[in-house]
Amino acid sequence: MMTATVKTTAELIREERAWNVAQARHSVEMEGLSVTPAGLQDAQEYIDGHIDSDELVARARARYGLDKQS
Repeated sequence: MMTATVKTTAELIREERAWNVAQARHSVEMEGLSVTPAGLQDAQEYIDGHIDSDELVARARARYGLDKQS
């Protein structure tokens, strides 16, 4: 007998975020680079829903000085 598993919207969003992070990390690693521990922590906060994608990008840009005015 088969049983159906019903996932909540929050679970589906978390899975999608985790998949997106895994794909991005794979892309970085295929280029011969690596993600810093701080970047991994930010990614986990994104997966867990503590920050949104805008905040994730803002943190990465700030970490590498990409938002500084010349």
